[in-house]
Amino acid sequence: MDLPKSRVLLVEDEAMIAMALEDALTEAGFAVELANDAATAIDQLERGHDKVVAVVTDIRMPGSHSGWDVGRRARELRSDIPVIYCSGDKASEWSAQGVPGSIMLHKPFALAQLITAVSQLVNERSGGIHP
Repeated sequence: MDLPKSRVLLVEDEAMIAMALEDALTEAGFAVELANDAATAIDQLERGHDKVVAVVTDIRMPGSHSGWDVGRRARELRSDIPVIYCSGDKASEWSAQGVPGSIMLHKPFALAQLITAVSQLVNERSGGIHP
């Protein structure tokens, strides 16, 4: 019997980047739930935050919400959920806008950096169990 895969919420509005990140996370053994904007991601979290082991979010996206909003809402719903931010131009705001204990990846980054960041935070939260 196969164990259920750990689910990661990936929030990215650029389709090519989203596909690359989703492929990398899937190859690393995670199940990926994709949202292409912050409002959709927040809705997905509100409906199923208990099924998500980590959030990976871009910062700047279309609409009235940002990745900062996604991270804050995730932590309001579940204080221990790992949050990884990805940004090319908003990284300098991380110390003021990011949730405590989160990780910032500066675009462009190697896909291995993403897997390491997600695995590190998930393992810290779950006591070493990965995907």
